[in-house]
Amino acid sequence: MPRLTAADFDPAVLRLFDQYVHGAISRRGFLDGAGRYAAGGMTAAGLLAALAPDFASARQVDPADPRLLASTLAFDSPQGYGKASGYLVRPARTAGDIPAVLVVHENRGLNPHIEDIARRLALEGYLVLAPDALFTLGGYPGDEDKARELFGKLDPPRVQADFLAAARLLKTQAGTNGRVGAVGFCFGGGVVNWLATQWPDLNAGVPFYGVAPRLDDVPRIRAPLMLHFAGHDPRVDATWPTYEAALKAAGAKYEAFFYPGVEHGFNNDTTPRYDAKAAALAWQRTLAFLAQNLRAA
Repeated sequence: MPRLTAADFDPAVLRLFDQYVHGAISRRGFLDGAGRYAAGGMTAAGLLAALAPDFASARQVDPADPRLLASTLAFDSPQGYGKASGYLVRPARTAGDIPAVLVVHENRGLNPHIEDIARRLALEGYLVLAPDALFTLGGYPGDEDKARELFGKLDPPRVQADFLAAARLLKTQAGTNGRVGAVGFCFGGGVVNWLATQWPDLNAGVPFYGVAPRLDDVPRIRAPLMLHFAGHDPRVDATWPTYEAALKAAGAKYEAFFYPGVEHGFNNDTTPRYDAKAAALAWQRTLAFLAQNLRAA
């Protein structure tokens, strides 16, 4: 059966799905709304299942790939919060010190897709850490709906503190050159924007379809940013004009790219919202940007 794409769904269903994914409506709310668009034997529940991620078929790098060394890294959460945890992966062989990249997941925690993103970056010659914000609640539960429920129970200040601690930890990891970048998606894109306002040692930030940080914090940004936006993403795109104005006023170094005709989450190759052409271009740009800013002396 051919793989479904965003074009196979009514735009209203995609909008409902985006609201569901981001907690604006419940599962029942999605099913009730999507029922009006179910046709051709496809039920509302079938529409939801069709939009769910398929991790196995999209995986690009095997977890046991011999070119990589992967492990779980426990690290101290600041302010007396206890422990945090992440997926740490690096090339098995390197010639000299390498840069580090923090990968920040979507609002589902450290699922198999984000682990695969970490491995893809490690194969490009980076030490990569992908923390799991759900670690304090037992970790990614292996089910996207359960992960969505857990995400709403997180303590936002602790989550932010943990990602900041992870970035600082990367800067001092053995075998690295002391330069750290951050790449995030959806929720993670917002975290990267926020991190850039909080940590002057960040060397490069790449938020994919992430909401803007507090505008009065933007003058504190020192890292160059590359921002990726979907053309059909009114929730996130609405935050960009004032964010861009603040970046310009602060003299920040940034590049922003909009990909026409694609949906929020277009880089996630496990779901029908994935757009292969836009994702390939955004990833190519991201790799060039990271190399430019993290491999320099």
